[in-house]
Amino acid sequence: MEKKIENLLMLLKMEFVVAILVIIALITGYEYGILEEGTLVGNANAEYIAQLTGVLLAICLIPMSLRIFNLSLTRYIKNLDIENALKSYRRWSEVRLILLLVVMVFNISLYYWTMDTTGLLCGGMALLALMFCVPGRKRMFNELDLQRNEGGETE
Repeated sequence: MEKKIENLLMLLKMEFVVAILVIIALITGYEYGILEEGTLVGNANAEYIAQLTGVLLAICLIPMSLRIFNLSLTRYIKNLDIENALKSYRRWSEVRLILLLVVMVFNISLYYWTMDTTGLLCGGMALLALMFCVPGRKRMFNELDLQRNEGGETE
């Protein structure tokens, strides 16, 4: 069982790093001119709709990503056996990461499309929320209510 927990933890850490690398690659692409900047500059209606969409994504998906994970933990995952709990924990961690990644990618792109800091602010909020989701052994043990006995085995 300890091996499965270690594998899950390693997988979650790799997914977290990949999400950060996606954001870095996106920013690098815009900064080096690989991706086109300012595509919406000058089109007031398109800028307004894009910024409204970015703000609404941030307002809806950031709290939802954090809350839905907590609700799934308290109502569902903790009632499962350890095998299914680990699978469900992985699935909900990935859902939370994807929701935050959608907000970050859209809003960082929005910043470069409109050259307005609204997208940067919303993307920064999602990045801050992502810092509450950093996978770790102690965090996973606390969230799943796992304890270790004296022999080092997980209960």
